[in-house]
Order: sequence, then structure tokens, then C-alpha cells
Amino acid sequence: MKKTGMLKAMKLCLDYRKMDADEREKLRTERLQELVAYAREHSPYYKKLYQDIPADFRLQDLSPVNKRELMDHWDEWVTDQELKLADAEAFMTDRNNIGSRLNGKYMVFTTSGSTGNPLVAVYDKTAENIMGAISACRSYARSEDLKAFVLKGGKSIGVFADEGFYLGNSSIRSWLKTMPWKRKQLAVSSALWPIDKIVAQLNEFQPAMLGGYPSHLELLIEEAQAGRLRIHPVIIMTGGEYLSDTLRQRLADTFHCYVQTSYSCTEGGTVACECRQRHFHVNDDWLIVEPVDAAGNPVPDGVQSDRILLTNLYNYTQPYIRYEVTDRVIMHHEKCPCGNPSPWLELEGRTDDVTEFQEGDETIRIAPLSFYALLKEIHGIRRFQLIVYPKNRIEVRLEEKEGEDRGALFTAAKTALTDYLAAQNVHHVQISLAEEQPRQDKGSGKFKHIVSRQKETAPQD
Repeated sequence: MKKTGMLKAMKLCLDYRKMDADEREKLRTERLQELVAYAREHSPYYKKLYQDIPADFRLQDLSPVNKRELMDHWDEWVTDQELKLADAEAFMTDRNNIGSRLNGKYMVFTTSGSTGNPLVAVYDKTAENIMGAISACRSYARSEDLKAFVLKGGKSIGVFADEGFYLGNSSIRSWLKTMPWKRKQLAVSSALWPIDKIVAQLNEFQPAMLGGYPSHLELLIEEAQAGRLRIHPVIIMTGGEYLSDTLRQRLADTFHCYVQTSYSCTEGGTVACECRQRHFHVNDDWLIVEPVDAAGNPVPDGVQSDRILLTNLYNYTQPYIRYEVTDRVIMHHEKCPCGNPSPWLELEGRTDDVTEFQEGDETIRIAPLSFYALLKEIHGIRRFQLIVYPKNRIEVRLEEKEGEDRGALFTAAKTALTDYLAAQNVHHVQISLAEEQPRQDKGSGKFKHIVSRQKETAPQD
């Protein structure tokens, strides 16, 4: 793909809305062919995988790929053979690198996703610009909210895990490093802080836009109702977790503004943007979404899938082509009243659990992304799962990377959890290491990092 600046990327996004159905299909086909040709030429992994595909291939001729397989062949997967997973992982051990570029070229992001297997992603500047253009052109469901945001000064703050290489946090840090004059307009509040410290920062900043994980924003409702949080945003944008209709309404009633969300992932950026009808319209000029069943067969419109296959048409450094994402969706191609002709999705509600701890007479609620952010920074852990029981008991399930000491990893995890909970005024907690590995739910096949079993009996040491 040719280098594409931000303004050019925005123009491409805007021009797509003017195309008819045939022009759109032609554009997607051309972009897919160009991506596959580039991947076959520059990625040893895809060269081998696609060695037998015909010249006139269809999308369905391309073998699906998954996170664990790609991570196991990371050095062969990327198309820049100077990139090495070991270098990326070393880069991420220094938190001062958040928002900086590996080798001066690539943003590095990490996530885990619903299978629990970690991913290390890299984006070049062109991919960043396209991802940013999609957000700039399509993130607002209603034009009146964009206007209100601008008229109120355009100040935005997100309540995120700010110590990791996550997509949202790293992107904001990158903007602030390259445009330091934006610090009065753009900020991050750490989801790892005690709630009173978050409230103090929000009160001082006075955002026009408030963003964050739904589970963290939920904790702010009580603060606003008690009069401790005194902000008046004109728009709330959530992400990173499922936003339920109930919580959406509670946030809207509390802060007296419109609340919306989007469907995003590290592998594809903003996959689908929400419209006025609360339909998630796929950004299908840059991403292909295929709903499939458990066997990988296409699922018709109106039927819930077992997963999706995602193809990112703009990331040439690290191609995601028919990449398995364990999200259940329902695809629609019927006309949407909002006027957007792109297909739209219904999303399954899925989230980790908010947990509660007791310290004396005080009940302290902890959002799941706080725990997730802590343990993701212990790089010897391949997968983890926390099971929270009554009486402040936590069971830690760990899967270590090859060559790592399981006991040492648990000690590091226990220390991080104990210190964090103490900062939240939880001083009496029992943390044990489980013999069993992290596991997905037997019924749904979904993976939760943080599971509350606070109505059950905890296992004994």
C-alpha cells in the first residue's frame, strides 16, 4: 500500500460514502487482491500458506488464521523482516515507550481478547492514519453531538488503563508526545487510580467528551449522584467492553447527554461505528467481516454466528486475513433508516465481571479492566484468570510462557494485586494459586479474565 497521510485517508473515507454498490464492491476486491499479493511476497508465513491459491482466488479460498498460530510464527508473519517479536516484547518492558515507535516506525499495541491468548500488534504510520481517519469521519452517531463538542471547547478525557500498550491509551500518548500543546484538550485518567483521585482529575479537567470502559464509567454514576463528581459532558463514548442498554440509559440520565459506543479491536481498529439506530455499521471499505459457525461455514443474515473472520485491508506490515475473532454477531444487509448503506451488526453482550470487596463496613467495587491491566504487565504470563470469591478471596489461574517459573510469576501477580487493592483501601485479602489452567466457559466458549463467584463457596487452601 502506498503511504497515506491523514488528510488523504479522510478523503478516501468520505469518498466511499458517495460510491454506489458496484463501485464499493470493486474497491474492496482491489484492496483485498493488493493485500494478498503483498503478503505473499513479503511475509514468509503467508507465502507458504497461500502457495496453492489460484490467481483468480476468492476470499473463501484463503485459509483462516488465528491468534495463537500467528503469534507462534510472529517473525515470519510480519512483512518487515527486520521486525522481531523479541524486540517488540523488550520494547514493551519500558513503559516510557508507550506512545513511541519501535525502530522509529511502528506503534506497538497489545491485547488479549476473548480467547485469553495475548497478541502483539504493530501499525505503521499509514495504518495509523487510516485508523484515525475512520474515527474522525465516522465516530459520532449524531452530528449535533459533534457540534456541541466543538462549541464546548473540544476537551476530551478517557478513563483507561494508562500503564499498558493498549490501543486507546497508546494512541492518545502518541498524540500527546507529537503534539504536546494538546495537553489542555486531551487527557487520560488512570483506571488504576482510586475513584476519588479519578473524580478530582475529572472535576479539574471539565471534559466536553468523557470516554472509558463501561465498567469504570458505571462507578462514576454514584460519584455524580452524591455530588462529588461535577462534570457536564455533552457526549459519552465508551469502548473496550460491552455497553448494556441499562447502563447506557443510567449514564445518559446521570450526565444528561448522549451515550454511544463502537465495535473495536486491536487487530482492526474501529470495526464498526454506531448510528442513531444503535446499529453497528461495518467500515467495509477497510475491513471485511464474515460471520461463521463453529465449523467455519458462512452464517446467513439474521442468524447469530459463533465467531467472525476479520480481514484488515489497510495493515500491510502485519496482515490479518480471515483472522478468527471469537465474537458472536448477527449480520444485516437490509437498509438502515440512518442512510448508511454499509452492512450492520448486532453484537452479543459479553464482559468481564465487576467484583466487590469488603473492608469493615465499606463495600469497594473494582472494575475488571483494572485487574487485567495489572497482570498484563507481567510479561512472563501467557494467560491468566482471576476467580473472586466471598470474604476477599482470589484464586489466580496462570499459564506461563515457555521457560518461565510459575511460582515466581504467581509471586509477582500476588504482589501487584495486593498493592493495588491496598491503594483501593482493601487491606485484608487472601490470594491463592490454582492448580488448573485458565479456561473458557464450557457453554459459550467465551473467555473471561475476571470472574465473580461471590455467591459461591471459595476453595480452601
